[in-house]
Amino acid sequence: MTGYRLEPSSDATATPRRLAILRPETAARVLTDRDDTLMTAPHLLLREVILVQVCVIAMALLALFFDSPLEGIADPTNTPNPAKAPWYFLGLQELLHYFPPVVAGVLIPGLVVVAMVVIPYFRTNLEDRGFLEAASRRRLAWITAVVAALVTLLAMWRVWAVLVPSVLIYTAMVLPSLPLCPPAWRRWLVRVTLSHWIMNWFVTVAVVLTLIGTFFRGPGWKWIWPWQGGVHL
Repeated sequence: MTGYRLEPSSDATATPRRLAILRPETAARVLTDRDDTLMTAPHLLLREVILVQVCVIAMALLALFFDSPLEGIADPTNTPNPAKAPWYFLGLQELLHYFPPVVAGVLIPGLVVVAMVVIPYFRTNLEDRGFLEAASRRRLAWITAVVAALVTLLAMWRVWAVLVPSVLIYTAMVLPSLPLCPPAWRRWLVRVTLSHWIMNWFVTVAVVLTLIGTFFRGPGWKWIWPWQGGVHL
């Protein structure tokens, strides 16, 4: 029994080892599996099937009792102003307002796809530790440099719809390290991992761009307020 130490660990890449203490008269066999795990099928698969059926029923009921907000028949001789893309493309259409078409339509979506492929290979979420729990000065300086470069680029193009959420997410990341941070906020924010911060930034930017393109863009893609009556969904 020498050479082994029992200590808690949050490293998801570590291979667990099992130790069994057997009496001389006891046969070496595993009677039950005491791991806190469940098989994907049927436990997870059954829950996913039930959730899909509930969503289908809910969508069917919505379709029966509420009309879809469709406009009239499309007229190729009369282009509506503004001509808005479907809601899931309004974020890209909003970026076209700030950047050239090659940048907003090709470069940025391409970088997003590349990031989604590459980020899982970085050690961003292999350990269940918050960003500031295991953050070193070098890591914090690297993140600060990336955010500063991004903010500078966005300020040059005046992309405030992305710049403001980026600054807010970064402020929330480093807020626990500031003395003015409330203790309750510090205990919660310090446990958020870097992968969660990246995902929160991406979702926040996508939602802000979509909301602006849906409710705050009128004829000529000019800024309007929703109560001005110029919103076309």
